[in-house]
Amino acid sequence: MRIIRYLSEDSKPVLAALTLEETVYPLEQEGFIELIHQANGQKISPLSFVQNMISKSKPIPQSIEELSLLVPIIAQEVWASGVTYERSRDARNYEATDGKLDATTFYDKVYDAERPEIFFKSTAARTVGPNQEVYIRSDSKWQIPEPELGLIISQEGEILGYTIGNDMSCRDIEGENPLYLPQAKMWKHSCSIGPAILLTESVKDPYDFDIICRIYRHGNLAVEGTASTRQLKRKFEELVSFLVRDNEIFDGTVLLTGTCIVPPNDFTLLEGDQIEIEIPSIGILKNSVRLPSKISV
Repeated sequence: MRIIRYLSEDSKPVLAALTLEETVYPLEQEGFIELIHQANGQKISPLSFVQNMISKSKPIPQSIEELSLLVPIIAQEVWASGVTYERSRDARNYEATDGKLDATTFYDKVYDAERPEIFFKSTAARTVGPNQEVYIRSDSKWQIPEPELGLIISQEGEILGYTIGNDMSCRDIEGENPLYLPQAKMWKHSCSIGPAILLTESVKDPYDFDIICRIYRHGNLAVEGTASTRQLKRKFEELVSFLVRDNEIFDGTVLLTGTCIVPPNDFTLLEGDQIEIEIPSIGILKNSVRLPSKISV
């Protein structure tokens, strides 16, 4: 069972359940966390709670393709994990050493360390949803999307569901100096999540998600890559435990779990590119790329 948000005909946000048959059932709750709290109040699982609700209601006639989708959750904070896949470690080493692949860097140390890399990625105001524009920085010449599985977690660190995330990144800024990581990762519209939240109870094995990324330029497929969460170096519970350790997080916080898909080293995003990130059991997160006009001071 998946949870989505969309705009109604009178432009009001609607929370809804999306079944395996792609049928959409509007829900009475305003948001995902309200749904979770009500399920907990009845001492039943969110999946059972949703199933009970839709058994007493009717679906809308529109398909999900006909809806104006919103971010599935308004997350006050989005965090992200880095160097959780071997491919990510190798890419970071390439950036940091100007292509000297035989060099050892601090990214090797992070990959093998007990403590994972976790960094602050986005706020609700900086995060966009399906079919919205992601931005590229005006001061970077080497930018890519990072397709990732996202965890929706409670303030206690319980994994409530899974979504798709795009951790937009500037490879040249990050590679120049690790202290530039915030600038390489966080700016306006530098993060997208969606199109749905897959409830935890609907997932048999979270380490069996396939991830596909496609980038189109002028309508043609320019880049395509595939990966699987089976390739993860770390467990999700491990990443969450470090995020909540001595930290205060909010219900509905999103934790992106790292990428294993990196475009070729000679590729950079350009304005007008179209990004698609697919996890088949969750959906396809689509975003177009825009270069914002430079702001005069």
